[in-house]
Amino acid sequence: MSQNWTTSDLSLALAVAAGPRWGTRLQAALRDAVRAGVLREGDAVPSTRELAEHFGVARGTIVRVYEQLGAEGYLVSRAGARTRVSSGAVPASQTPPPRAGVAPPRWDLRPGVPDLRKFPAADWAWAHGEATRRIRSSDLDYADGRGHPRARAAIADHLRRVRAAATAADHVLLCQGFAQALALVLPALAARGVRVLAVEDPGDRSVDGVARAAGIQLAPIPVDADGVRADLLVDAGAHAVLVTPAHQSPTGIVLSAARRLELVEWAADTGAWIIEDDYDSEFRYDRTPVGALQGLAPDRVVLIGSASKTHAPATRVGWIAAPGSLVDDLAARRLVADRGGPALDELAFAMLIESGRHDKHVRAMRSVYSARRAVVLSALERAVATASLTGLAAGFHGILRLPPGVDELSVVAEATDRSLRVTGLASFARARSDLPPALVLGFGNIDDEAVREAIAQLGEAIEAASRARPARPARPGGG
Repeated sequence: MSQNWTTSDLSLALAVAAGPRWGTRLQAALRDAVRAGVLREGDAVPSTRELAEHFGVARGTIVRVYEQLGAEGYLVSRAGARTRVSSGAVPASQTPPPRAGVAPPRWDLRPGVPDLRKFPAADWAWAHGEATRRIRSSDLDYADGRGHPRARAAIADHLRRVRAAATAADHVLLCQGFAQALALVLPALAARGVRVLAVEDPGDRSVDGVARAAGIQLAPIPVDADGVRADLLVDAGAHAVLVTPAHQSPTGIVLSAARRLELVEWAADTGAWIIEDDYDSEFRYDRTPVGALQGLAPDRVVLIGSASKTHAPATRVGWIAAPGSLVDDLAARRLVADRGGPALDELAFAMLIESGRHDKHVRAMRSVYSARRAVVLSALERAVATASLTGLAAGFHGILRLPPGVDELSVVAEATDRSLRVTGLASFARARSDLPPALVLGFGNIDDEAVREAIAQLGEAIEAASRARPARPARPGGG
């Protein structure tokens, strides 16, 4: 139940003594009190006048503190009413605390996070009810490492129908997302002689540690306008390559037909493997989604997908469509890793596919992201005069090329100062030093109004970084 805090109660709870930078310390103390649950949702804090009189400070100091905490989402003020703790403020017990002295960002433009507010909770509740009602007692025992048979059949059918994959239930294994899939696949390939894994540059850096743990060396391969440079794989000595052909992470490039054929020919000629991360495959806007690369060479391609982008990362439902020569090995490794997956969750996802609810949700979210993409482009046109956002054919992120002469790290720092979380393109690079200054701009988990505000703040950050850029050093010999 909410309560009305008095000035004496609050001063005892916060224990903020008078002195230098009192306003800054009060702001931090109030923020920490909300996170710790001392101040709870709906609690009314004293008026600015009451606090100013109690602590003997200027009222303007308290006003600025309340305004800042309101902007961060901790407090909410309404005309003629007490200032209260916001319903969006979450105690620290429910979320990891930020670093000391660093407030959580108000706007989050991370790539790769879907709109979590649109999670189809009612569909999942129905699906879990159906799964619980239909599951047999024998299904509740430890599994064989492949996953629930009905779920494997539903996913295999989905991959054939939607992704033009060439697979069957016996070749599908269930797992808990892309990360676990890769942790199973790479050691299995290492056992078959894979020592060098080619990876896209720029590309997803989260795979690096998994490869090292499997004893595999990485060979960064540049990405150009057609996708990964397949012609460099032989010289790199690669035994396998990891690609994101549907929507390259992070550039958004779709692997061209010519490059797809090059990859397949390279794998056939050398006996190499292709690991296909089916990233953003179902969110394509300009035409029908491009079919999976796996359909061209099912004996050499390991296709990995998940529900993390279509539904939410927390579902932890993923799958591997593997060549027959790998299936038993992967199943055995899955048993060692966690003794098999959660059959009820797997069967619930199968219910969503079989009922058509999964496809319906994907269609709805495709419309949501397409409309939000238009909002982002419109907001950028107003906020950043020289904005150039590319890689938008699919998914919910794009590459924002920064104006000439503007430093990428400076923009990230300026954005952070404005409570805006952005990601620089350079953080995806491995060996490349020729990448242009750019941001990988995500717009999945943010609503239209907030994204307009975020882009406006980003425009200010870019302008500030532009003004602050150091003068270029003079060329040798003058002139």
